[in-house]
Formats: sequence, C-alpha cells, structure tokens
Amino acid sequence: MLWLIAIAVGAAGAALQYGWSGPRRILAAPVPAALRAAALALVVGLLAGAPARPGRVPAPWVALDASQSMTLAGDTAGWRAALASARAAGGDTLFLFGDSLRPAPAAPRAGDTQTDITPAVERAAATGRPVVIVTDGALPAPGPLRGLPAGSRVVVVPRAPARDVALAALDAPRALVAGDTVEVRLTIAAGDAGSAAGAAAVFLDGRRLGGASFDSLAPYVRRDLTVRVPLAAREGPAALEAVVSAPGDAEPRNDTLAVGVDVSRQPGAVFVSTSPDYDARYALAVLRGALDLPTRAFYHLSPGNWRQDGGYARVAESEVRAAFRDAPVAILHGDTAAFGPPRQATRAPLALIVPSAGDGNEWYAAGAPVSPLAGALEGLPWDSLPPVLAGPGPEPTGEWRGLVARRGREALTRTLVAGDESPRRVVIVAASDLWRWEFRGGASADAYTTLWGSIFDYLAARRADRRAAVPDARLVRAGDPVVWRRGAAADSAVTVRLARRGSARVDTLHLHFPEGSALARTGPLAAGVYDAAVRGGSALLVVNASDELVPRAPTVRSEAVGGAPARGAAP
Repeated sequence: MLWLIAIAVGAAGAALQYGWSGPRRILAAPVPAALRAAALALVVGLLAGAPARPGRVPAPWVALDASQSMTLAGDTAGWRAALASARAAGGDTLFLFGDSLRPAPAAPRAGDTQTDITPAVERAAATGRPVVIVTDGALPAPGPLRGLPAGSRVVVVPRAPARDVALAALDAPRALVAGDTVEVRLTIAAGDAGSAAGAAAVFLDGRRLGGASFDSLAPYVRRDLTVRVPLAAREGPAALEAVVSAPGDAEPRNDTLAVGVDVSRQPGAVFVSTSPDYDARYALAVLRGALDLPTRAFYHLSPGNWRQDGGYARVAESEVRAAFRDAPVAILHGDTAAFGPPRQATRAPLALIVPSAGDGNEWYAAGAPVSPLAGALEGLPWDSLPPVLAGPGPEPTGEWRGLVARRGREALTRTLVAGDESPRRVVIVAASDLWRWEFRGGASADAYTTLWGSIFDYLAARRADRRAAVPDARLVRAGDPVVWRRGAAADSAVTVRLARRGSARVDTLHLHFPEGSALARTGPLAAGVYDAAVRGGSALLVVNASDELVPRAPTVRSEAVGGAPARGAAP
C-alpha cells in the first residue's frame, strides 16, 4: 500500500511538471517524465518507510520442558517422545526451560524442580522470533503464552496414564504441646488414571502417631483428609511426617511430606473461648502460626460442656480454670466474666476479646494511634478493609488505644483495641467480625495477621522464641526459596549454620533482614532434612520433593498461541 501511494504521488508530480503546458510535452519527452515520476516515487517511499522487500517471518526456535513432571511415574518413554518431537519441530535452536532457560546439551535430562515458562516468553518477545514449546501440558501459569510472537505454537506430548496418589499439602501447627491431640490436615491428589483406596499415616521423628483411610479417587481429583493424633511426651525440634499409600501406586517420590515442628512440654499460651466463632478460630490460627506459640485451646460448647481443641476431648471446667490461671499468656474470648473478674483469674499477660452484637452501623478501621502496636500497624490499608461490628456497649479503655474505627463516612470514631502496660500487659478487643479481613484474602488478610500478631506478640514479649531466626514457611519444597523469620534478636543480620542430615558438610547462610521487615529469603535447597543452628538455639528445616511430582491436570493443549507481531513481519 505504501508503494502504491508513492507511485501515485510520483506520477502526479511528473504530470504537474511536464504536463502543465499540455499533454504534448509529456508525449514529446516520455523518458524524462518517467524518470521524474520514478524519482519522486522513491523519495516518497523512503519518507514513508516503505519496505524494500516483502516481510519474512524468521525461523522459530524450540523450548523443551525439562521439569520432573515430564518423567512422572517413571514415564521415560514420554520424555524420549517429547525430545524427539522437539528436535523435529523445525527450529534452528533447542532450549530447555524449567528452573531456568538454557541451551540444551547433547543428552538433555528432565530434572528441574519448577516449570517456569516466563524466561522463554521474554526471550521470544525480545528477539521477535516465534517459539515452539514442547511440554506435557501441565504448566502452572500458562498466562504468559499470550504474549508470544505470532507463529508460535504449543506441542503437548501426552504421557501414558498411570494410577498414582500423592500428598499435595500438609498443614499442622508449627508449635505443639506434648500430650495434646494435634489436628493434621492433608490434601491428597490422584494421577491421570485415578487412584485406588488407600491410607495415610502420620509420624513424629519416625514414630507412628496415627492414620486414616480414604476411598478411591477419580483422575486429577484432590481430597482433604484430617488426621487427629496424640503427641508423645517429648521436647525440642522434630519432623512431623505424613505418608500415603495405595495399591498400584506408580510414583513413590510424591507419597511423603514433612514439616519441622517445635514440641514443648508446657504451653506458651492458653486460649479459652466461651462462644466459639470465626473470630476465635482465625485468631487462634494466628497465635499458632505467625508467632509459633505452643498453644492449648479450650471451647465452651454448652453448659458444663468444655472441649479441648484438637481431638475435642471433654475436659472438666476445673482443668480449664487451672490451665488459664497458670498460663504464660492468657486469651479469653466471649464471656470475659466466665471465671469471675478476668484480671483476677490469671496473673499472666491477658487478652480479653469481647464479641459485639453491633449497634446497627458499619464501623471501618480508621487508624492506629500512638501505642505499643503502632509500629506494626503503621501503613495498613485501612480504606480497603471490610467493616466490623462494634457497640452498643461502652468503649474499651486503658493507658493506650491501639485501633480506632470510624462510623461510615462520619467523623465519629470509636476505640476497638485498648490496653494497659502496668502492672502487667492487658489488651481489650471490643469488636466482632474481624474475621472478614482474613476471609477476603490478599492485603486484607495480611492486615488481619498483622493486627492479631502484634497483639499476641506484645503480650508474649517475644518470650515464645529466643532464637535469632527460624524457618517461616510451614511446608518447603525443592526449588522454592527458603523464607526465614526474625526471632527475638533485633539484629538485621543473622548467621545460620545449616547441616544436612546424612552429610558431613556444614553450610553458612547470612540472612539480611531489610528495614521494617521480619522476613529474609535464601536460595532453594535440595530435598532433605536440615539442622539449622542460630544464636539462641536450633531449628529443623525439612525440604520436600518438588511440587512437579504432584499430578496436575493439563492446562494447555496443542495449538497455535501468541498474537504479537514477529519482528520479521514488520516493515
């Protein structure tokens, strides 16, 4: 089109110059007129950027998925087929992607612990060349494929169906109390041919605590399983391990998950709720998760019916009163006068959580005044938090106010959190439906954890953990960065001596905590059990097999992908 416009402009210019006195002049000098038209057309074509020749799409290159999922259930034939398909795709260069993007060696192997397609997409976009992606179809995040240049395509090499059961997740409190019943939540996943009925067992440092059975599973189905097990009377770091088994299981590498836990003979906190609800449930999860406090919890379900969290065993009210009285940190939710005057029921640092029926208005958290909690609560997204219930009773009072709320868009404010510093630390929370923050997720859930974590941390005065740093994530897998949480020490730099069990090698990690953050990250580690020695004590870090070994349904199929113009197709 650009050349057609240029030729038209050139012809018009030559006609104006040679034909102004009549067409006879053009007929008398056709060659100069034609040369003038051609010259003008060339000038206009250059100015318009007309191409010198038709666009040519460059040859594609090939990216082969080298993650461990390519050989799931021992399917080496599928990997050989994928390698042959990649070499026959017609590209001039073969790359491997997974943990990273790199040129394929002469004898490539599938052993990467991740499937990260982003580097391949970025390289294709930078070079403007289409790419052929050869994979098994189980890409965790296929969204970036839409940014590939035109002419790109995905080739999915199916693998042979196999019956398989895997442990996809394990959730348990990190801090446990010896003698209590612990609730361990498991997520099991079936392979592409489903799974037969089987059983799950839970171990603590190799000693079997209990188990549960499960029915057969359809292909790619996931099912949650709860196992309640009693803890042995021991103390210190330990490995809590779960194992699943089923007849005909084709992949043994994904049958086990483990986490490091800290077992204590005495609870670090006692949580009592006379009206169990979502607020009590989520606050207890923060107490056990964010602070790693070994916690014993009791629920009052009906008159004379007290239950202990975990196995929900019936306990006598006298036992609950004694545990609350002797607790290092005491939290009372619901009827704060259940044991008489609450400040006389225990001598420990005390949190009183008073549920509210609301006064018919919506109260929105508006800010954190100057208080011992202000440093942690500063910068929270108050404008994006859901409303809570407050009133109609009196506001909590104390030496300081930790959180205030505003009624709708009015200027009227109300205190939700208040506390006293002496003679002991007491915090009063007079609000309900704070669980909505956690339920919404994202930044709102982070605000919920920050609020309750700062309250419990203030009460515990960091007595829960004297170690300088501990692993933060409950479940760590090979290929994932290791997240560390700063403990009692206020230093921004912490040294960790890491020793893998079964090896004489000791590595030294230097953790650097950015200002205002309690978390630091280090690189991925190979699967295994590691003893981490830090100032103030030791911790146990368990690195599990890669998530690539857990069966996943395909997320892409063989098709053309991408829509961005290839570089050779541009003028």
